[in-house]
Amino acid sequence: MDIRQELNNASLFPNLELLADQVVEGFISGIHKSPFHGFSAEFAEHKIYNNGESTKHIDWKLFAKTDKLYTKRYEEETNLRCHMILDNSASMYYPKIKDISLDHLNKIGFAVLAIAALMNVLKKQRDAVGLSVFSDNYDYYAPEKGSERHFQMLLAKLNEIGTSQQPAKETNTYTYLHQIAEKIKRRSLIFLFTDMFQTEKEDSELFEALRHLKYNKHEVVLFHLMDKEREFHFNFENTPKRFLDVETGEYLDLYADNIKEAYEKKITDFYTDIKLKCAQYRMKYVEVDINGDFSTILNTFLVERSKFL
Repeated sequence: MDIRQELNNASLFPNLELLADQVVEGFISGIHKSPFHGFSAEFAEHKIYNNGESTKHIDWKLFAKTDKLYTKRYEEETNLRCHMILDNSASMYYPKIKDISLDHLNKIGFAVLAIAALMNVLKKQRDAVGLSVFSDNYDYYAPEKGSERHFQMLLAKLNEIGTSQQPAKETNTYTYLHQIAEKIKRRSLIFLFTDMFQTEKEDSELFEALRHLKYNKHEVVLFHLMDKEREFHFNFENTPKRFLDVETGEYLDLYADNIKEAYEKKITDFYTDIKLKCAQYRMKYVEVDINGDFSTILNTFLVERSKFL
């Protein structure tokens, strides 16, 4: 069951780059709450020390603060190729929001801002980033590059997303993931932003497509976006409501409390199956509540980057 509504918004963000800067600065200022206490904006220049490595580059000052061993990485060692994949189908435009802001986001708004924030960090580290966007078509592809012009081009594309008055309805997610996998030739860290709601009857086809992304030794992280209060817990006022699936046009008229318990059990089983499939295919699964902050996204990036390089 999908409880989607369309969103009509004239512009996603007035200044996406500025908002992305604010997200990253806020994360860095709060980083003292994590094991990376003491890191500057160049925090990704450290990686966890592995037994057997040379101790030549251990950061002993950081060891004194964290009681953990990290080694310094130098500029030529820190280059990374990262590819962002964004699901731009109609279900990502839930919930309906008139005025999107940093503290008031739907799924597509959260995903766009999260990608822009990650790009901000990648740019600081002189890493290369690419972008793929799909809905009812494979809408956009840009290969991994690290130039300022490239970053500005991707920001412009991200800011353009969400301006459609009629977001694409049905999407064959697995079809486009196969196409994206074919385009990414060199080993990359791949981040997929999606709510995992699709109209395919065969979920196995979707996971075969996700497994295709693992070819060429890519590392894949699935960011599973949700409005947890409503999409998971089904917390709505117990008044007559129409719940519309904007990807199929199907709808149900009901009182939320009448199906709340059964719905939560069904959606829990659905999410559990996704987690198990990701574990089976050795993909990292990250649950993301769009009503939270961006620390989950950025912390995941830090960890995966240190493992990838």
